Amino acid sequence: MEFRRINGLPPYVFATINDLKAEARRAGKDVIDLGFGNPDLPSPISRSKSSPSRSTTEEPPLLASKGIPKLREAVAALYARKFAVELDPATEVVTTIGAKEGFSHLMWVLLGPGDTALVPSPSYPIHIYAPLFTGAEVARSDWKVPVRRLTGR
Repeated sequence: MEFRRINGLPPYVFATINDLKAEARRAGKDVIDLGFGNPDLPSPISRSKSSPSRSTTEEPPLLASKGIPKLREAVAALYARKFAVELDPATEVVTTIGAKEGFSHLMWVLLGPGDTALVPSPSYPIHIYAPLFTGAEVARSDWKVPVRRLTGR
């Protein structure tokens, strides 16, 4: 499948840097990650205690945009086990901060001016607005499916 918006983008510089860091670490090099403003270590306890908004527990560092590699590997393994679908965790799995963000980004990749998204009614607002943001049209559907057909009861 061609993704017209994605294929035209230049490489994301921070993803390129993350790839170079990972390559260097695999080669056994000691990499000091100065990142792009994201810490790679938890906040010091003294600093955490001085700010009521900071947790005093170990917090994970902020992550690269694709998500934690081990989480992406677990998602790919789940899809293989549950749905018999093979996914490459490095290139075919991303994590998002939630379903709405993921859905919005998916619409940006799949839709554009001249496309039409069929949206059920009722729906969440994001199901209407995400296609509209891309320039696509929205066609509402008032499908009515009996609950027993969805639950088998």
